[in-house]
Amino acid sequence: MSVNSAYPLAAIHFGKDMFVDGVLIETVQALQAEGFRIGGFVQRETPDPKSCCAITHVEDVMTGKRHRISQALGAGSKGCRLDPQALAAISGGLLELLEEGVDLIVLNRFGKGESDGQGLRAVIEKALDLGVPVLTAVRDTYAPAWEEFSGEFAATLPMDATAVIEWGRAAMLEAREGCDAA
Repeated sequence: MSVNSAYPLAAIHFGKDMFVDGVLIETVQALQAEGFRIGGFVQRETPDPKSCCAITHVEDVMTGKRHRISQALGAGSKGCRLDPQALAAISGGLLELLEEGVDLIVLNRFGKGESDGQGLRAVIEKALDLGVPVLTAVRDTYAPAWEEFSGEFAATLPMDATAVIEWGRAAMLEAREGCDAA
């Protein structure tokens, strides 16, 4: 399968009960094994014995350090469990990492926070300004917000690690060539 790498921004669209995190993890590991410097986060869920909902963490793909990004809202709560302060904290670290230099940024989701103009949206914008490709995942629920944000300037990738790895490799090599030409 040939994937258009002309776009330095790409998202894997996925639906309910689809394990997109496995594709992101496999992609990161394969590209790191090829010597690329990958920054960002993949999502990890762990059962919470005190609640019916899992605890959501993001795992730094460089260090393996986990950061909790969900908050306990209490029994019967229907609101979003995402902790905006936790997202702001990891966003700051990623913005610093971009200044140090990476080949690719992987973000666990373009979700509620990003749809509302918050979350990791500033990281995406800064990466693209610096010529660093960005890979993320978008649940069907947030696809309209993603399309509004990315317009026609993003690739849509299948839930297939081989295709995503191919896109990542090509996007990073294209970004390097653009830097060499400048």
